[in-house]
Amino acid sequence: MAQTVAQPTANTPALPAKLPIGAIVPWAAFFGILMLVLLYFVGAEQGATSVVSGEGVHEWVHDARHLLGFPCH
Repeated sequence: MAQTVAQPTANTPALPAKLPIGAIVPWAAFFGILMLVLLYFVGAEQGATSVVSGEGVHEWVHDARHLLGFPCH
């Protein structure tokens, strides 16, 4: 029975791919603004700073408020 053995080859070490900073900045800005908007709606969309009238937003994010430690009662 014939057996073949893989011969080692001279491999160059793997280098991590370089990601240009210009590709990261727009996505980081987008997600940063998105997180700030979500934080506003969860933490401050109520009372004097309310953008949306009524209690609709409050009821939608009620449990998230308590989970994140924001008082609402």
